[in-house]
Amino acid sequence: MLLDFEKLGALKFFLIGLTVIVCLFLILPIAFIAALSFGSSQWLIFPPPSWTFKWYQELFADPRWLYSALTSLEIAAVVTVLSVIIGFLAAFGLNRGTFFGREALRALFLTPMILPVVVLAVALYALFLQLGLAGTTIAFIIAHLLIALPFSIISIGNALEGFDKSIEDAAVLCGASPWEARLRVTVPAISHGIFAAAIFSFLASWDEVVLAIFMASPTLQTLPVKIWSTLRQDLTPVIAAASTILIAFTIVLMVLAAILRKGHKA
Repeated sequence: MLLDFEKLGALKFFLIGLTVIVCLFLILPIAFIAALSFGSSQWLIFPPPSWTFKWYQELFADPRWLYSALTSLEIAAVVTVLSVIIGFLAAFGLNRGTFFGREALRALFLTPMILPVVVLAVALYALFLQLGLAGTTIAFIIAHLLIALPFSIISIGNALEGFDKSIEDAAVLCGASPWEARLRVTVPAISHGIFAAAIFSFLASWDEVVLAIFMASPTLQTLPVKIWSTLRQDLTPVIAAASTILIAFTIVLMVLAAILRKGHKA
């Protein structure tokens, strides 16, 4: 018995050590990028010879970077709204509906999650070329909506599965119309799922680079595309500064989502 406890203790320390190594492997590159963004060298040199905010000043003084960031925010905001609305309706139909082919339709909605993003990007690019939409904001929104929608359907669908439908039925018996009961009773009750859908949809659009490269034009680029195109031409620390802001904004949204989720459970 003592030997078994010793083996379990050794296994526990091994798993903890392995977890720490994996976390460091994932986090250290991000920490290096953040450190490089504050380095005084005009090249990406680690460790930096000294520290400065120069590259952030250049980043915010360059209208091209600001335009790309604003473009990313606008597209992500539109995609988030559309994804939540369409995702709510789709999740509601898939959760409550009993029509033929429901599971096939569910699989179709979730296909972008398992389809290689390069394949999806090439197919959409060919389609938008035929429609004359290549390099337009509409193309960006449609492409990003396709990859964001599965997150909305899953998040809202899971919230609906945990919702007691009898509460909605009680509201209908008290005189509310079916849609009024859904809007006034069901929607507030599954607000955590809707909020999660909004967060994941926004991040799916905000961080997307492969689809954005195919959808971009010389005059329309999101922030990830701007980082990618600049990286191919130069190794200025401004790229590290832009990447740090991109990562920091993503982390802030994820922390906010975790806090609100914890508050909802409490």
